[in-house]
Amino acid sequence: MDFELGIVLRATDEHQANAPTDLAKLAEERGLDLVVVEPVPADGAIDSWTLAAWLAGATSRIGIGIDARRPSAPDPADSAAPYPSVIERARESIDRLAPGRVMTDAATWVVASADSDAAALAAVAQRDGRPVVVPVNSREELERIAALVPDRTRAKGRRRSAAARARRVAGIDYDGVPESLAETAVEPGDPEYASVASTYLRGGQPGLVLRPRTPDEVGDALAFASRHPELPLGIRSAGHGISGRSTNKGGLVIDVGAMDSIEVLDVDRRLVRIGPGATWKRVAAALAPYGWALGSGDYGGVGVGGLATAGGIGFLSRKHGLTIDHVRAVELVVPDGRLVRATATENPDLFWAVRGAGANFGIATAFEFEVSEVGDVGWAQLMFVTNDLEESLRRYGELASAAPRDTTVFLVTGQPQDGMARLQLYGMVDNPDADTVVERLTPFLELGMLAQQQVVMTRYESVMALAADVGPEGQHGYGEPHSRSAFIDELTPEFARDATRMLETGAVHFFELRAMGGAIADVSPDATAFAFRTPAFQVTAMGARDDRLNRAWAPLRGHMDGLYLSFETDRTPQTLRDAFPPRVLDRLRALKRRYDPHNLLRDNFDIDPSGATSLAPAQTPREAIA
Repeated sequence: MDFELGIVLRATDEHQANAPTDLAKLAEERGLDLVVVEPVPADGAIDSWTLAAWLAGATSRIGIGIDARRPSAPDPADSAAPYPSVIERARESIDRLAPGRVMTDAATWVVASADSDAAALAAVAQRDGRPVVVPVNSREELERIAALVPDRTRAKGRRRSAAARARRVAGIDYDGVPESLAETAVEPGDPEYASVASTYLRGGQPGLVLRPRTPDEVGDALAFASRHPELPLGIRSAGHGISGRSTNKGGLVIDVGAMDSIEVLDVDRRLVRIGPGATWKRVAAALAPYGWALGSGDYGGVGVGGLATAGGIGFLSRKHGLTIDHVRAVELVVPDGRLVRATATENPDLFWAVRGAGANFGIATAFEFEVSEVGDVGWAQLMFVTNDLEESLRRYGELASAAPRDTTVFLVTGQPQDGMARLQLYGMVDNPDADTVVERLTPFLELGMLAQQQVVMTRYESVMALAADVGPEGQHGYGEPHSRSAFIDELTPEFARDATRMLETGAVHFFELRAMGGAIADVSPDATAFAFRTPAFQVTAMGARDDRLNRAWAPLRGHMDGLYLSFETDRTPQTLRDAFPPRVLDRLRALKRRYDPHNLLRDNFDIDPSGATSLAPAQTPREAIA
């Protein structure tokens, strides 16, 4: 019979100060599941709560039990008894220090006799259905208990305490997790849960995080998800997406971060194979020794999987095109578990779809890219102060649009303060000549009073390396991001006026303009599901409250022609119609019926296979792709 087994410890005057800690560590080494700290009188040698915290810090897996039952009010007859609020504070603190490992109700375990044999322990466990703990006072007694059941049947994967299992979410078949994923799966009660629950901008509380390492394991994860069709399902590569859809509350997350290999396939063709879990910072570092680069947005901490299936508007886009324009093959596991390879000649419809709407058709497990030769680049970070934000925005639009293809400049600003606005410009000039870099950037100096500047000759790798590394503690976004996105064909004086009015409301704390054009427009709108090839700028606005953001954003909609889903959080049906022109959306729905007829992959902007023919979009697409 499989049951949880542990020990009961008590700190008494007879113990050496470190004896309970040594016994707890030994219990963990011997594979026991629980250490219970027995309550001691207020005048005892060591306070029980202090000991429990000490044991939690000295161990990493084993459960820690302490009876937190307490009176509803202080006991006037016992001046040494702690106040209930003090006990509650201690309980909360230990639980935060050792998440998922602390049990604070004595009713959740049963104490067996110290002289129990294996049969007696099994009988107690079968009768009570709770973890069984045995009092011990020495190493020898602990070794005797551990030796009684050396061949206990272990559940597949890690063994979790009752405290950890108590945090499970109803409706998830935790015991049915595929064996291939059980060891690395993370539940709400696991110590590492906090490191995988949230993403860069969004706080999350998923019910289960599956972490496949191979395409076969991705198939196992999708099969498990298909048995839970009612639950949210997030797909994550690095968890940096602004839309925040790679986590959820109470649902499933499939995290492919471990699939992060980078391999050069053909030096002559500059062909590289990259896993979806790699970050663009690592990709840039791997390509730099060859004198290569692959345009990848503006931040090195972003994961390959999300960006390479959405678009990829970055500092090299005006000269080298979008990230998706460099994809030569994608391997992905589709919802029925098959590993499918898509290229221009093999499954070409799927190859078209995953470059712009990939999140709806499968989970990418590898990409093959044809990368670019990129040497030294000019990198500029400029900050201006202006008392005429409207004019500065208008002039930026003129300069960024007229700049040569080798020059890409993004602008970031926010709410003006006391009539003054700060503009931050981030620019890259893909040219190794320093004089040319200065020539390209000099016109932008008229945008306002220059407050700070840094212009250097460097490598693309160094710019991507500015991204902070994510440590073992993971991402810690909180709340719900609120962002609006759009494309505009031209930054007109009217747009500059309406954008300035929006910023003056205070509803938007982050406003960004990304210059497009150049090589992006060289690709036919029909070549990829990303169809908006001729806009001059991509626009993003972020705010703290969705209702205020919507009101402030509304006047800008008349200037817009489509939107970029990667920077959009509004999930209403109209958003999807704005993101894909009617003909594109109809084609995507037809492919969805083929590859995901049950709509398993629906949580990152749902292209419903049963949806009717798309309605006319609110933001009129250009005639070339209508």
